[in-house]
Amino acid sequence: MIAKSVAPRETAQVRFSNGTGAFEAPVGTLLSEYIRCAYPTRWWSIVGALVNGKLSELFVPIHADCTVTPLDVSHRDGMRIYRRSLVFLLTVAARELFPEAKIFVDHSLPFGGFYCQVTGHAPLATDELMALQSRMREIVNADEPIMKARLPIAEAEAIFARQGYTDKLRLLKYRTKDYLTVYTLRGLTDYFYGYMLPSTGYLKTFALASLAPGFILQFPRRSNPNQLEKADRPSRLASVFSRHNEYMRAMEVEDVASLNQAIESKRIREVMLVAEALHERRLAEIARSIAERRDSIRLVLIAGPSSSGKTTFSKRLAVQLLAYGLRPMAIEMDNYFVDRHLTPRDAHGDYDFESFEAVDHALFNRQLLELTEGRAVTLPHYDFKSGTRGAGQTVQISHDHIIIAEGIHALNPDLLPDVPSERVYRVYVSALTQLNIDSHNRIGTTDTRLVRRIVRDARERGYAARDTIGRWEKVRAGEGHNIFPYQENADVMFNSSLVYEHAALKSLVEPLLRQIRPGTAEYLEAERLLAFLDWFLPAPIEFIPDNSILREFIGNSSLKDFKLWAHM
Repeated sequence: MIAKSVAPRETAQVRFSNGTGAFEAPVGTLLSEYIRCAYPTRWWSIVGALVNGKLSELFVPIHADCTVTPLDVSHRDGMRIYRRSLVFLLTVAARELFPEAKIFVDHSLPFGGFYCQVTGHAPLATDELMALQSRMREIVNADEPIMKARLPIAEAEAIFARQGYTDKLRLLKYRTKDYLTVYTLRGLTDYFYGYMLPSTGYLKTFALASLAPGFILQFPRRSNPNQLEKADRPSRLASVFSRHNEYMRAMEVEDVASLNQAIESKRIREVMLVAEALHERRLAEIARSIAERRDSIRLVLIAGPSSSGKTTFSKRLAVQLLAYGLRPMAIEMDNYFVDRHLTPRDAHGDYDFESFEAVDHALFNRQLLELTEGRAVTLPHYDFKSGTRGAGQTVQISHDHIIIAEGIHALNPDLLPDVPSERVYRVYVSALTQLNIDSHNRIGTTDTRLVRRIVRDARERGYAARDTIGRWEKVRAGEGHNIFPYQENADVMFNSSLVYEHAALKSLVEPLLRQIRPGTAEYLEAERLLAFLDWFLPAPIEFIPDNSILREFIGNSSLKDFKLWAHM
């Protein structure tokens, strides 16, 4: 039998996984064109795709038959693509209107937005901010193309030098590859460490709002992708951001490149000690504010999302309170779980231990009221093995006692409806800021907590990184329902971020992430985390103090066995 040559196919077929059907076009047709044909009335809402399970931009050419899962901004990777492209739109519009200004995209805000600052130009006045928003709208309406290119490092450096991007020039000193992927919009070229949209026409939902001395770039949240939330709510985060900037100046660390320089110059130990000293100073300030109200405050409630360092924070706060002559006493909110058969179930039929109704908050309210009034109370004890609650220790507090209770519902106003507000001091603990890669590339605070958790889960529980990443979306959903809506109820916020932590965690988390095999959703997430970690030089963990919040995740914390007991 004589084999015959087969002419190469001239078309490629895309089959959409959601049942929309299959579409065929010449080989090399961009994925965005398939999307426009498959979704003619809402193509602009689809911002990325999984092509045979691999995350892809919409301007990827299709050369062979494939299965495509479209992603909109309700998907975590879709939202990242949208926000990244929106930042590019902002910087291009600002460059055109205010050539002397430099935009810094700093921190995330709970209602869906980034806090941004301007240098080289006075803070934007209201009319300037509205003019900037209008220019952004004009560029969106023009559906301007965003072009992608892979450039040799020397060529990228020349472009950034012409544009005055000194932060990117410093960053490129630590590039381990000999090329850089860049994007260009209306003649401005920039680097972003993730995927982008093919054009500006997709960026239909955004707004600018003032938040002195900077402003807010608003975008939709995943839970409501077509609408912006109100940005006029007062927030304690503004003071957190201001303090963070003060800390960065004190340490002479403003971005990843300057942190790498500190590591190279052997100054990293100084940076670590100063960062830890700033944490200690903030803890002392919080303890002093409690001590100054010792005649009224009887209870400190602490809440925060997963891997925020709440446990170490609570213990370090207790030590500070002891220094003021107060006697901290811990009450474990887990002992107030209802019996297992009364525990609510989630949509999948599993026990929902994070539900507010999973806690006997009526009992907690009654007993905390009695304790703060000086009466003796027999605390409950929950047996997790049997799922039942019995009697525990009987306690009574004196004038010098301060009760400390930590839990996900600690800031919920329905937790203690009968305890007078002046008796309660509420603290919100989270990684609220981050060290940016450069002025336009920020690292999400959620990523900071995820990296911490991957390291801790592997060390303490033997979990693979894939397991931790696989559970993370459910963890975040619980936080979004039970914690974040109440963070502004706190009397004070403690920012548990440490400027050096990604450099310190790098050598611990990278091997764990590289164990995840391709072809899974967890692999896509691991690739993304490795992409930003690649910019960091590793920092030695032996310099980390033994009472650091980071020790809660990497081990060898001197506070691990420190316990607070009730005193009669």
